[in-house]
Amino acid sequence: MATTPEAMKPGAPGPDVEIAEPGGRRAAVAFIFVTIALDMLAMGMIAPVLPRLVTNFLGGNQPRAAQIFGIFGTVWAVMQFFFSPLLGSLSDRFGRRPVILLSNFGLGLDYLVMALAPTLGWLFAGRLISGITSSSIPTAMAYIADVTPPKKRAGAFGMVSAAFGLGFVLGPALGGLLGGVNPRLPFWAAGGMSLLNAMYGLFVLPESLGKESRGKFSWKRANPVGSLTLLRRHRDLLGLGAVLFLSYLTQQSLMNTWVLYVDDRYGWTDRAVGLSLALVGVCSALVGALLVKPAVRWLGDRSTMLVGLAVGWIGFAIFGLAPTGAIFLTGVPVMAIWGLCGPPAQSMMTRHVAPNEQGQLQGAIQCIRGLTALIGPTLFTFTFAAGIRPGTGFRLPGAPFFLASGILLAALPLALVATRKEEA
Repeated sequence: MATTPEAMKPGAPGPDVEIAEPGGRRAAVAFIFVTIALDMLAMGMIAPVLPRLVTNFLGGNQPRAAQIFGIFGTVWAVMQFFFSPLLGSLSDRFGRRPVILLSNFGLGLDYLVMALAPTLGWLFAGRLISGITSSSIPTAMAYIADVTPPKKRAGAFGMVSAAFGLGFVLGPALGGLLGGVNPRLPFWAAGGMSLLNAMYGLFVLPESLGKESRGKFSWKRANPVGSLTLLRRHRDLLGLGAVLFLSYLTQQSLMNTWVLYVDDRYGWTDRAVGLSLALVGVCSALVGALLVKPAVRWLGDRSTMLVGLAVGWIGFAIFGLAPTGAIFLTGVPVMAIWGLCGPPAQSMMTRHVAPNEQGQLQGAIQCIRGLTALIGPTLFTFTFAAGIRPGTGFRLPGAPFFLASGILLAALPLALVATRKEEA
């Protein structure tokens, strides 16, 4: 089937010959949803046991283990930053299916390597490879853009957010249970799930990007800087990229200061901390699965995104102000409404690029997330440290959440300007 000029316009769907039937599209999107959920579940499963494993390799030296674990996290983020645009661009050239399947197989084998790791060096190598193989998420998002009509993409991206939330909730809980039996058991379980999912996809996942819609591979576009230049092509695309940057940066406050904050201010036990994080995951999953699609249907992409920003910053302000743990928890569902921002923002961005650039776009978005992962930990932990440092004459433990609230609030006028030409 020849590709018409209209089919190559930014935002137009590709030919999608292999999955033309609606049932095929639903099955394909379901597989992508399961793939992302399992990826997040696997990563969440090893989170409770990886620090312990590092400590064991270092003979119980916890200060040194903390330093090494921090290096592990930084290296993982660096691999994501460099390889996300590469895999996204490769999928624009060779199709989504081979990139997704190779990544799934690679991730499964990598977890098995970490399960067997005899030394800290092997564990480090496994973490490095994990950062590379986990970079297939942009390709998975591009797959969704391929098979979903533009007006329905926000709802599909919302389901992806729900997959992240499910993994965030179930992964650490399951990893903690398995790790109580043996600290290497979560790695075996994570590897097994990834390999089973890859085998399933090998037989059922069709290609979403027809050969007529594929572009040429270019190293200029496949590196982080080249990938991000795609956002400069259109003013609205650049503005939405900036909104996502601020949004992802805000997220780093949760990931890096939540435990420190509730321990310092409320004296919560490990069990209370775990349950509070589970509540965050549940609320995020519910917003992605149940609210994004109807909100977009009633309000449109632009207004839904603005509502998410307009409400979300209040949740972070509640975190910083809350004098008790109970009041702190009331901020969780308020903050979770912020989940209405990302899916419609990504949906609007997909309309400004051609089918053979969807992978590059999603790689650029993942680069933005990677940048915040490099900046955020230092920004928010140092802000927290400054807020509780003795001898300063004041004490403000909620400082990182006030900063996060301000960042998210600053994204609101930026979003208004960047999308002023979008339909409501």
